[in-house]
Amino acid sequence: MRLRLLPPLLLLLAGCRRGDETSTLLAEAKQRLSARDGKLTSYVLAGTAREGTQTMDFQFAYRAPQKMLGTLGAPTSRTFAWDGEHLFERDDTAKRFRTYDGGLSPEARTGLLTGLFTPFAPEGFRAPLLPSQGVSARRASHPRGPEAVELTVKPAGNVEVTYVLRWPGMDFLGKRTRSGDATAEIRVEEEQCEQALALCVPKRLTQWTAGQQVAETQLTRVELNPALPAETFTLSAPEGYAVEAKTLAAFGAP
Repeated sequence: MRLRLLPPLLLLLAGCRRGDETSTLLAEAKQRLSARDGKLTSYVLAGTAREGTQTMDFQFAYRAPQKMLGTLGAPTSRTFAWDGEHLFERDDTAKRFRTYDGGLSPEARTGLLTGLFTPFAPEGFRAPLLPSQGVSARRASHPRGPEAVELTVKPAGNVEVTYVLRWPGMDFLGKRTRSGDATAEIRVEEEQCEQALALCVPKRLTQWTAGQQVAETQLTRVELNPALPAETFTLSAPEGYAVEAKTLAAFGAP
């Protein structure tokens, strides 16, 4: 009887060890992502985003913990800035300047700022936002690796997101999204590596849907950890601009 029970018992023990290894890998990956984030305290980017026949130039500056400045080129010609307390919007086409303050809970404010500024910074400059649950980790290989780790997020919905990161430095290599039968992917095509920081960041990324390339982001300027004074992120109205003061809750309204 004991001999008959032995194989299932071994399988059970092996499964436990695999689970422990996965948990250990995930914990280490999160620690390494946090350490990498701590190295990159500021950056300045400039580049061009292309999707179909549309092209948009942009610039972005970031300083930890939460100061951001994003500029869109023509034909939009708009600048947004967050100095830690106020949101500024300068519309050079309409010659309008707005300041937003208050009116939202901290959680809603964070959501607004994330949605506004995330498009300015391509994947790979900040650590992916991972939920506390529903994340798995596994080792993988990648042409830019050679060692890599895949972190897969399976939320309550039907969308599965997998981040591919170089091991052990946790540089971003790609991202796959699956929703039912629909698939999308972001690929790093070129990188800029900083030996002093022991990390690499993307310089050119492509976006794919159902196996077809649909968009590309090319960075022409990448400065890591530059000195950015606080006043960089506080805008003032140019002469001749219409000036308005609103609450954050009114952002996006005409």
